[in-house]
Amino acid sequence: MSMKDRELGMDRDISRRDFLNGASIAIGGSALGSGRIADAPTTPRSTRSSSNAPAQPGEYYPPRLTGMRGSHEGSFEVAHEMRYGKTWDNAEDTGESYDLIVVGGGLSGLSAAYFFRKALPQARILILDNHDDFGGHAKRNEFEVDGKLVIGYGGTMMIHGANSYPHEAKALLEDIGIDKARFLRTTEADRSIYRRMGLQAGVFFDKETFGADHLSVGDPAGWGSVRSTLTWTQFLADAPLTDVVKRDIARAYDDNTDYLPGLTAEEKIAKLRKMSYQNYLLKVVNVDPGVMPFFVRRSEGGSNGAARIDSYSAWGAFRTGSLPGFDGLGLERPPESWLGEGNDFGEGIHFPDGNAAIARLIVRWLIPKALPGTTMEDSVATPVDYAAIDVDGSPARVRLNSTVVNVRHIGERRAASEVEVTYVRDGKSYRARGATCVMACYNAMIPYLCPDFPDEQKAALKMAVRQPLIYTNVVVRNWRAFQALGINSFYGPGCYHGSAMLDMNRSLGDYTCARTPDDPQPLHLQRMPAHKPGLSARDQFRAGREELLATSFEYFEYRIRDELGRALAGGGFDSARDITAITVNRWPHGYAGGANDLYDPDWGYDEVPWVVGRRRFGRIAVANSDAAATSLTHAAMDQAHRAVQELIGDVIRPEFQYPWAERT
Repeated sequence: MSMKDRELGMDRDISRRDFLNGASIAIGGSALGSGRIADAPTTPRSTRSSSNAPAQPGEYYPPRLTGMRGSHEGSFEVAHEMRYGKTWDNAEDTGESYDLIVVGGGLSGLSAAYFFRKALPQARILILDNHDDFGGHAKRNEFEVDGKLVIGYGGTMMIHGANSYPHEAKALLEDIGIDKARFLRTTEADRSIYRRMGLQAGVFFDKETFGADHLSVGDPAGWGSVRSTLTWTQFLADAPLTDVVKRDIARAYDDNTDYLPGLTAEEKIAKLRKMSYQNYLLKVVNVDPGVMPFFVRRSEGGSNGAARIDSYSAWGAFRTGSLPGFDGLGLERPPESWLGEGNDFGEGIHFPDGNAAIARLIVRWLIPKALPGTTMEDSVATPVDYAAIDVDGSPARVRLNSTVVNVRHIGERRAASEVEVTYVRDGKSYRARGATCVMACYNAMIPYLCPDFPDEQKAALKMAVRQPLIYTNVVVRNWRAFQALGINSFYGPGCYHGSAMLDMNRSLGDYTCARTPDDPQPLHLQRMPAHKPGLSARDQFRAGREELLATSFEYFEYRIRDELGRALAGGGFDSARDITAITVNRWPHGYAGGANDLYDPDWGYDEVPWVVGRRRFGRIAVANSDAAATSLTHAAMDQAHRAVQELIGDVIRPEFQYPWAERT
């Protein structure tokens, strides 16, 4: 181990469980293509168990596992084997029969179970999921620092735009106990912590990309608790950029020039739709090429079906409202919701574990014994009893570590009265039967799980290529360095992780968030490993997925320690001393995405892949946010409701109320 490794704390014990998946640091580094692998640690660290104690009696408690989480070791191998042709033909018959089997225990799958039980209160439901925890991307990460519980989110983080949720999704939130007005009233003081301290957003310019390490505070476009009053010229004054680049960044944000003069609004939109945002800046706004490293990642996390600005249409960039160069075009942005209401991001509902809170509360609604209590407040610090979620005789069951490998009608589809679902658990295959089935899993896997689907539908489902992403929680013993620097977050345009931010502090019930800089706190880091210029967005996603699966936890840890140490050095941050736990939530199939104007034809509504792909097939319906072509939580709920209504309205009711009706 090199001296630099020791300085960063690579030899320190932290709360983590390191799943290397057989990938050496050399494999992880070569897949990155960053040109900086020489800085990686020289000696692989051995696998260690988490030092966090279980939160309840018994050893099975996934939220306390640290290290490599998200799509963890054991959650994807069976699916990969199936994709490459392996079959499980001699599965053991469990003898179980349900009214509904749900494939996928994420927010859409759990919502499907809720909507089904809401319509049919006596229904028996089985939910199968390949991960060791329910919730899908709504992932809860727990830590213990000096006896204090620290909760972070490892995926879907917020209920934003709650006012514009579909009626059914609003009713779901109300039924499980989420009260927006009470939440905002209770958390008002916590939501203003950073604002009271005057903390702002920053930009960290790294020396590999920009020639020198430099942190600029007060990003005028950044998401800070205090809106910067600096002009772009003032903000960039000391940045390691040329005068021309500084001038053109400021011009892109401040200039109201119509860069498409002489065109009608319709002609402008048509032009923007077929031009990348990168080319718009370079060829229309005519910025210096040296501007690109600053802007290249500004679209991360806000795009739908695009990687970075080279695969993002200028029209999509305009619609975000946060990317510059459009103020003089005279175009009106479409409303953010069908009700014309904004997404109220600043007033959104953020639980300490993000939208994992929704998953836990739905499980409580389905299986009350699994999560004691009755309110959203008392659910936060209360651990789930995982022994209670899959119990004989329970009307609703959640079966984890169970990868579904086949779903088929028993007999000819039109006459079938049941669906058979085969799944693999602990290396053995099993069969269960359901009167109906909702496929709430990653939609691109459905053609492999349901080979009887029509070819046109399978081709459409395979178009659901998701954007890979990494949500990492780095727990620090204190956050004095952030206070000293005057920031609560920073954007790292050239860094391995594109952003880092202090937790969105919320105290609720018996859980108390960090209220002073001396308290332990999760830092949230994000990376989207999908930047292969010249490829389509979907091919960039595929390449990013391969990179992500080939990268070891150790490489992530090194980059985390190195980048935080450099960005926060001016505030006295010491990676070796201050980092106490790391959980990397790896999502090779992350954000759902839709059409991309740059690469896709102008489909009619009934031609778009997600509409074709979500067609009911006999007793099998399709849900998941893929079926709405967007990663929003209420889209996952909305598609669950649609899928359940299709089964009830087109299959169950005709069978019992109109037995003479022909079913399809």
